[in-house]
Amino acid sequence: MVRKCLKPMEELKNRYLKVFLSRTQVTVEALIAVIREKEVALRSCYAETIEFTSDEFVRIILVDAVFIIEVLLRFYDLNCREDNDRIFSKPYMLQDVWPDMRMLENQLPFFILDHLFEPHKDTLCGGKSIIDLSHHFFKTLMHIEVSEETLRTIDPHEVVHFVDFVRKLYPLPPWRSENRWLLETLATPSMTQLSRAGVKFEVGSNTNMFQVKFKHGTLVMPKLTISDQTEVTITNLLAFEQSQCKDEEKYINDYFVFLNCLVNTHQDVALLVKSGILDNKLGDNKKGFTLIKNLVDGVVDNKDYFYFINLCDDLNKYYTMGRHQLKEYLVTHFLYSPWATKEIIAAVIFLFLTLIQTMFSIMSYSHDLKS
Repeated sequence: MVRKCLKPMEELKNRYLKVFLSRTQVTVEALIAVIREKEVALRSCYAETIEFTSDEFVRIILVDAVFIIEVLLRFYDLNCREDNDRIFSKPYMLQDVWPDMRMLENQLPFFILDHLFEPHKDTLCGGKSIIDLSHHFFKTLMHIEVSEETLRTIDPHEVVHFVDFVRKLYPLPPWRSENRWLLETLATPSMTQLSRAGVKFEVGSNTNMFQVKFKHGTLVMPKLTISDQTEVTITNLLAFEQSQCKDEEKYINDYFVFLNCLVNTHQDVALLVKSGILDNKLGDNKKGFTLIKNLVDGVVDNKDYFYFINLCDDLNKYYTMGRHQLKEYLVTHFLYSPWATKEIIAAVIFLFLTLIQTMFSIMSYSHDLKS
């Protein structure tokens, strides 16, 4: 028996299934046959043993898969929505549904979505693929920019599930094998320290978040958007990398470890926002700081395969150079200290008055010599 709190959602899923059957003009038996043919492959995608009978398992996959397809379709094309659609009409239930679509434990194998959707894509949405619909959905709700080139590289047969799909929206860089050595610690100066040492910050034009460069005293980073939805997305991406990716492929893990090194206070977040590198839709730098720190809680610092190891080394070398250390010291201890500022002003006034007094003394001495 369906629990009372889940009954409305089950009713909604069954409603979406009926609409999908009507759109495609296929029978439920035909869809069941498609899923049953893939049952062994579907069960093998789950780590734990699934105790449902074959009929129960196939029915669950069918209802959930069609529900997801309908959500993607209605999000993409407003004409596909029904009057009083319970997901997209008020009250706005999409915010209750789409976080579950990013949770690692709630994932459906992506290939079954493709198998159910692909034969009917011309009828449903003018030939758009399940990749196109998924891209539009996650790009819009996650506020990320994805190049057409990146989208073309995503093969639906190589996508594990939605978490893996979102990870693929960030084009992964090639593995760097050169200059691999162990740093004493995975650390860099913070944004504030780098700024006071004379480092400039620029937002990169590249949509690839991994294209972080430091050259001629300028740190260039592509724009990153954070919002109240970021933590769920990134936390599940990190969990996916930790559980299913090789050490040398944990790029998102490495990116947020690096970002965490740059951010020690909310003032560092303010510098990221000011430079355009960070689009903080949380609206508060302290909240942004807390979010970044929460994201890296529990991540693994693997210095053997850390992608940004050369970048960290370059920043550390620049910062520890004598003249940059001196500049950072002067800026920190004088320009940012109100008492030091007053002392500097007083010293300047004292020197100015001393200079005037000296000039008058010289002029008086010269006058006495002439006399």
